[in-house]
Amino acid sequence: MFIATNRLFVPAERAEEFEAHFRSNMRTFLPGVPGLLRSTLLKPTKEDQPYVSVNEFESEEHFRAWVASDSFREAHKRNRGIARHVTGNAVETFQHAEDLVLPQQRVEQ
Repeated sequence: MFIATNRLFVPAERAEEFEAHFRSNMRTFLPGVPGLLRSTLLKPTKEDQPYVSVNEFESEEHFRAWVASDSFREAHKRNRGIARHVTGNAVETFQHAEDLVLPQQRVEQ
């Protein structure tokens, strides 16, 4: 698995509009991307923290193909509406190292 993240710093007063634009782009441009397993937008719990976009791909090759695709270019061209909300960002990439998936634990009442 190959994971690409983008930390996006958004002022609190622009957060709602940013989320709407980002959500729309995810739903419009990501379905059907070859090798894309999951896309997540994490919302900060404190004003000084960034949003984090997490995209999980089957491989680095799938990620690189997506970055070179028309879909990627179109989504990021449309991001001009999002970009005006972002005061800074940082893209990072990772190779998968480990997962721990726990069964849902029930609390008896």
